[in-house]
Amino acid sequence: NDAALLAMIQKRVGKGDVVAINHLAEQHCQGKLGLAKDVTQAIALWTEAAELGSVEAHNFLGRRYYTGYGVEEDKSRGIHHWQLAAMKGHAPSRHCLGVVEHDDGNYDFALQ
Repeated sequence: NDAALLAMIQKRVGKGDVVAINHLAEQHCQGKLGLAKDVTQAIALWTEAAELGSVEAHNFLGRRYYTGYGVEEDKSRGIHHWQLAAMKGHAPSRHCLGVVEHDDGNYDFALQ
């Protein structure tokens, strides 16, 4: 049942569990578990998780800011989030950085 699952997730969020924070953010972003779709709340939760060190949250924020999905587009801010995650070994963020470099014509840099 969605209400019980949501209560369990919120309990973990209250304890600072970054996995739960990311999960709750995704539920807000997609409007699942009985929650209204609220990208602003999702961004706030991903920001909290990123501040707690979540590379996944940095990746989500990178995608949102780079594309302007649910927030004002800010490519440099998106790249910054991807860089923070990539420096901690997050391969999908590194891939996104490579795509940006490729699209900018920096082919040699994209391969690094």
